[in-house]
Amino acid sequence: MKSFFLLLLTLISISVSAQKLNKQDKLSLQNITAHVTFLADDKLEGRRTGTKGEELAYQYIVEQFQKNGLLPKGDNGSFLQQFEINEGKQMLPTTFFILDEEHLKAEKDFFVFSWSVNGTVEAASSPNLNESGNVWFWDLKDLLQENESNPHFDLMNAIRSKEKDAAKKGATALLIYNSGTKETMLKYDGKDRSTLSTIPVVYLQKRIADKIAADPAHTFDLKFKADQGEKIRKGTNVVGYIDNSASTTIIIGAHFDHLGYGEDHNSRYTGEPAIHNGADDNASGTAALIELSRLLKKEGTKTFNYLVIAFSGEELGLYGSKYYTDHPTVSFSDVNYMVNMDMVGRYSDSAKAITIGGVGTSPAWGTLLNEKKPVFTIKVDSSGTGPSDHTSFYRKDIPVLFFFTGLHNDYHKPSDDYDKINFMGELIIVKYISRVIERSSKQPKLAFTKTKEQQTTTSARFTVSMGIMPDYTFSGSGVKVDGVSDGRAAQKAGIKTGDVVIKLGDFAITSMESYMQALAKFKKGDATKVKVKRGNDELEFDITF
Repeated sequence: MKSFFLLLLTLISISVSAQKLNKQDKLSLQNITAHVTFLADDKLEGRRTGTKGEELAYQYIVEQFQKNGLLPKGDNGSFLQQFEINEGKQMLPTTFFILDEEHLKAEKDFFVFSWSVNGTVEAASSPNLNESGNVWFWDLKDLLQENESNPHFDLMNAIRSKEKDAAKKGATALLIYNSGTKETMLKYDGKDRSTLSTIPVVYLQKRIADKIAADPAHTFDLKFKADQGEKIRKGTNVVGYIDNSASTTIIIGAHFDHLGYGEDHNSRYTGEPAIHNGADDNASGTAALIELSRLLKKEGTKTFNYLVIAFSGEELGLYGSKYYTDHPTVSFSDVNYMVNMDMVGRYSDSAKAITIGGVGTSPAWGTLLNEKKPVFTIKVDSSGTGPSDHTSFYRKDIPVLFFFTGLHNDYHKPSDDYDKINFMGELIIVKYISRVIERSSKQPKLAFTKTKEQQTTTSARFTVSMGIMPDYTFSGSGVKVDGVSDGRAAQKAGIKTGDVVIKLGDFAITSMESYMQALAKFKKGDATKVKVKRGNDELEFDITF
């Protein structure tokens, strides 16, 4: 009932605002409003990539593209382009652990390290009996106390060393626990792509650790199975095309996925699980994309073809746009430029300002963006990179523009709802983009220029940076470098795009999580070594933050 009244109030407000608009603008305003309210409805449950909510969203977008007269330009003659997101490993339901006839609960009572080899073990063993042919027990209590004040101590390296030693001495498995009071912060990390162990390695949580430590001479009857598999999620891009038989093509894009209930730990909300409707982020950009496609088909300049893409997987690390740029359905040699709209729903009627990124990616943008009677103030960001999908196209040497009305308190929270969208403001932006496209039709194909690099994450947890753009879609061990910032630590050290960072100082890098944990150990001015894989070679460089 509450959502009904919010919608009613929104429609009344829009009706009053639309009284001064011409017929075409009234239709555009109605369309934008309808698209945002559908996409940001609770029934889509936050449009998390790989869910039913994402499916409802892409089905709606396909229907709108068809209604607007677009041709399918996805895979196999459809509007859809599906891609896989490899989220690492997961403990399969067949994993179990029985300790003295007690069936332990996965994650709550135990977990298998993600780099553990699969295997089944049935044995009787004691914490006091670490001998060849036995299951070994290892209490971390003393090790943690000894290194309590050691800032360079790497617990995971110590665990891997112990695992190798146990295997070398004939252990059939290694059971790790901590009976002390110092927290280990160990948890199941499916994204850890370290080299597999040769024996199963299991961590026993605090309740079980205390039970074992209470009677170290006891012989425990053990039966457990470590069974892990790949955790794959599928996302879907929606790709439409307006064919004007032109020599060049403009790409218009926006991501339509959002956070669901916050399951991927990218929410800023700390309460009970709740639907993140993402009205501004990015139902607003998707609505603008759909309406622009209608306008371009109906009345846009025929100087260009138009490729219209609604991306998924953006919130997880630009998965959809990166997949598209690696598997394009048009020739990029014919692409003139790309326009990305991400969070264009919070235009301020008082400030009358928007941010446009990517302005440095072509010398033509300065002229094309200027108008004799500006409708708003433009805050310019020259960089071709940032935490949105235009970054993927910039990396293919395509000029880009990124439209954005700014961050707000509802960003990545359940409170980002459609009743807070400035629909009239969004219409102003859509009309402005249409005019920019029209003006660009009178110019030759835009020249591309490189710009400074920016982080593609909004949640950095460290105070120093190497100055690399990680490839979040990389599913191997380490962190693959997707780009290197000019003048920053990585470039000065000699690191190149395509390298895979596998060690930073004393810390092994197996995933983005371990990379960020390693960075957190350093401060500005620190010097250390960084090891990378370049093809089949391992190279080591000196690096200074």
